[in-house]
Amino acid sequence: MDYIQAWLTDMDGVLVHENEALPGAVEFIEALKRADMPFLVLTNNPIYSRRDLSWRLHASGIEIPEDHIWTSALATADFVSRQIPHGKAFVIGEAGLTTALHEVGYVLTDRDPDYVIIGETRNYSFEQLTTALRLIQRGARFICTNPDYTGPSSHGDLLAAGAVAEMIRKASGFEPYFIGKPNAMFFRTALNKLGTHSETTAMVGDRMDTDVRAGLEAGVETFLVLTGISSRESVDTFPYRPSHIVNGIKDLIHLVPQAHGKQGKSAGGKA
Repeated sequence: MDYIQAWLTDMDGVLVHENEALPGAVEFIEALKRADMPFLVLTNNPIYSRRDLSWRLHASGIEIPEDHIWTSALATADFVSRQIPHGKAFVIGEAGLTTALHEVGYVLTDRDPDYVIIGETRNYSFEQLTTALRLIQRGARFICTNPDYTGPSSHGDLLAAGAVAEMIRKASGFEPYFIGKPNAMFFRTALNKLGTHSETTAMVGDRMDTDVRAGLEAGVETFLVLTGISSRESVDTFPYRPSHIVNGIKDLIHLVPQAHGKQGKSAGGKA
């Protein structure tokens, strides 16, 4: 696999689980640094800023600089600022999303916004959701940071942005535009930031519906790890397959070139 010159990796279920580093995560990231290989950590979670995420990873023992993290919140801010520069948005979400929007010059308001943007929060308000519904009915464009219906927690699944957006879609009759994985634009932006081509890039993820699908549609090599949401049995329920299935990120360390330039051995087998 000496053609792999850059790596994209999901965070939850690949590098960490409930704020604990997964086996091999520290070693994999350190190997990428030693080899000076371009890499980005991608996450559909828009709650935290990349500074917050960098610190959370640091607390787990994984040292990843802020500029090596790309979130659905950053991608959402980038998208709307290109569509309507210095616009207005009504936002349901946390600091990761609101900060990203402020940084691109957006005003957050419920008065004639250009966009209604649904993100992740642990405190969804019926009043806010009703306001979002009415603003969309009046013509505000409907955006959602990510399509995930559920998110992980130490107590089980949590309702995520995709589920909330589906409720508003049903009530309003308007379809949301989803920004995060598997949106091809999200993936292309990541590739542009790496400065690499899809043919020389690999994607590591734990979800078939977002990580593997995004990588497949972008034309990159895909590695599904079994330390997160997916199992070998669940793969057969999808009409597509990852390039490879491995037990965890630890099984990919040998694919990273050594600092002196020698390549690792090939991966453990096609899916």
